[in-house]
Amino acid sequence: MRISQAGVDDVADLARLSWLDTLDEEPAQPSVAAFAAELAAWWAAHQHSHLAFVARLRRPEIVGVAWVALVPRVPRPGATGRLSADIQSVFVLPEQRGQGIGSALVQAAAEHATRLGALRVTVQSGRRAVPVYERLGFASSRQLLQRLPG
Repeated sequence: MRISQAGVDDVADLARLSWLDTLDEEPAQPSVAAFAAELAAWWAAHQHSHLAFVARLRRPEIVGVAWVALVPRVPRPGATGRLSADIQSVFVLPEQRGQGIGSALVQAAAEHATRLGALRVTVQSGRRAVPVYERLGFASSRQLLQRLPG
């Protein structure tokens, strides 16, 4: 398995994985090709704040992805380059799960964000994945709160 940062040439595969990940959730999805065009346009506008890491078992097939969103924080005296990061949209093909691919992707994305200076890396997880994130060093925090719409 090889983990690397995705590039523009990977958009079609990234779109395919996202499309597969949401197949059951979004009944009126566009085709994979239509979504690939939408993703390419979105990523062009967000390429400095959103990075994708991909797993390949055999080149060039991508079998998993994890995105990291980099969020600049308000500067403070002595700390003008503050940054936070959020792991998003982790997906591994169902037939490749249970081999550590998702963990390797999350680890690569989180380590990259930390190297860039992120003070914290967060993730919003489904219940089944919580133990995986805990094994990777993520922990619940009483200080990190969220406000839901409504």
